[in-house]
Amino acid sequence: MPAAHQTPLRVLHVVKSLDLGGTEKVMQSFVTHLPRHRFSPSVFSFADGPRAVQIRQAGIDTHVGPDLFTVLARVRPQVVHLHRAGWPEPELLRHVIRAQPTVVVETNVFGRHDPSPSARVLDRTLFVSQFCATRFQTQTGIPSEPPRYSVLYNPVDTDFFSAHATPDFSGPVLGRISRPDPGKWSRLALDFLPELVKAVPNLRYRIIGAIPEAEAFVREHGLEKNVEFLPPVTTDAELATFLSTLSVLVHANDTGESFGLVIAEAMAAGLPVITHPAQGLRDNAQLELVDHGLTGLVAQDAAGYAQATKTLLENQDLARKMGQKGRDKAQALFRAQDIAEKLANIYDELLNLKGIPRS
Repeated sequence: MPAAHQTPLRVLHVVKSLDLGGTEKVMQSFVTHLPRHRFSPSVFSFADGPRAVQIRQAGIDTHVGPDLFTVLARVRPQVVHLHRAGWPEPELLRHVIRAQPTVVVETNVFGRHDPSPSARVLDRTLFVSQFCATRFQTQTGIPSEPPRYSVLYNPVDTDFFSAHATPDFSGPVLGRISRPDPGKWSRLALDFLPELVKAVPNLRYRIIGAIPEAEAFVREHGLEKNVEFLPPVTTDAELATFLSTLSVLVHANDTGESFGLVIAEAMAAGLPVITHPAQGLRDNAQLELVDHGLTGLVAQDAAGYAQATKTLLENQDLARKMGQKGRDKAQALFRAQDIAEKLANIYDELLNLKGIPRS
C-alpha cells in the first residue's frame, strides 16, 4: 500500500462521449471510486453528455472539446486511461504519444487487437471479461497476461443496488433494458411473448430502449395490454426503481456481450436473469455472468425463453434463490470499490515498473 503522505498522482480518463452508454458509465464509476488519497482523476471527452453533470457533482473535473493534446498538456497526467473498442485508432493515440505520460492504460471494451505501431504506447490492456481475454489469445496467439494484458471486470455499485433495489416476485413482471439500437436486440426478445402470454395472461413486460420493430410486433400480436414501453433511466436511483418492479430480467442480444453491464446490475439488484448464447465468434460474456440453473437460465430459442420465464414466474422461491445467488456473485466480483482498488494497484504496479516508486 502506498504511503499515506504521497501526493495523489493525476489520472486522465479519456472517452469518446459523456452519453449514457455502458462504456461511459464504467468510466464514471472508475473515476468516482478511485481512492483519492492515491490518485486524482479527471475526464476528457470529445463530446458532452448527461454523464458530465454527474461526474462534476462528484467533484471531478471534466474537459470537453476536440483538442485532446491541449488538455493533456495542461493537466499533465502521470497516467492516461483510455476507454475504447480496442481496434486501431492512430489519431487518438498520436496525441497520447506526443504528450508522453508515464503510464498509458486502456480498457479494451470489445477485446479487439490493435497491431498498429501507435499501440506500443499502451502499457496495459484491460479486458472486461475472461471471455474477451481468452478469445483475444485464441485469435492472435498473444498471451493475454501481465504485464501487458490482464482482466478487470467492469465496476458495478453493488452496495447501492443491494440497499435500494428489492425485486417484486409477487407478480409476473419481466423487464428488459438496453439502448434503442437494433444491434442490441434479438428476435428472441419478442418471439417468446405470444406463447408465454397464452400461459400467463396477466404477464407484464416492461421495456426500456424499444426499437420500432418491437413496437410494431406488439401491435401486430395484440400485446398492448401486456407490454409497456418506458423512457431511458439516467441514474442508478432510477435504475434501481425500475429493477424493483420486476420479477425477472430477460436479456436477448444477438451480438452478445463483452461484459454485460445491464446483466451485472440486475444481478446486483437480486434479479434472476434469462439470456442466450451468441453464435460464432460473437461476444459471449453473458454466459460468464449468468450461471445456468444458479443465477439464472440460459435459453436456446423462443420456446426455451418462454419456458424459462414461465418456470421462474411460477416458482417465486426459485426466482428468489437465483436472484440472491446473482447478488452474491455480483458483490464478490463486480463491487465498484473493490474493482477501483484493483485498478489503483494496477496503476501503482505500472508506475513502479517505470521507476516511479508507489510502495
